Amino acid sequence: MRETEGAEGEPCALDAVSAPDAEGKPRRTTRRFPLFTRDTARPEGGGRAAGGDAPAPARQWPILAVLSAVGLGLLLTALDVFRLGTILIGAALLAGAVMRWMLPDVGMLAVRSRFTDMLTYGVLGVAIVLLSLMAQPNPWLVIPFLDDTLHFTVR
Repeated sequence: MRETEGAEGEPCALDAVSAPDAEGKPRRTTRRFPLFTRDTARPEGGGRAAGGDAPAPARQWPILAVLSAVGLGLLLTALDVFRLGTILIGAALLAGAVMRWMLPDVGMLAVRSRFTDMLTYGVLGVAIVLLSLMAQPNPWLVIPFLDDTLHFTVR
């Protein structure tokens, strides 16, 4: 931010974006975006999920819930319960998409815009669940045209 000292030692602004307020702190005086971005705006819904007086884990419960479910899914996968573990991982991502859609503030679960987060969590969750249902041997989900597609493209 470009500021300089005025005649009486008061800060004065060199551009409209950093005009000082009554206490001398720079503030924006225009609704136009600055030419160069100097800071990153918090994603929509990126505020605390609980009040500031709550302990840190309570403020970030949405991402802790998703990460706990993913951790449990990874543990199940490591303990040779592959299909249930990966389904749990996909379900955790789908739950993250639902929380991002329904809750006004989700803390650190908000990474990008609400739409982009929902789309990313949802597509990844559905893909992981579908792939785990189709995993060999003995798949729980069989899609017949996939074998024909593979036959005509690779084999």
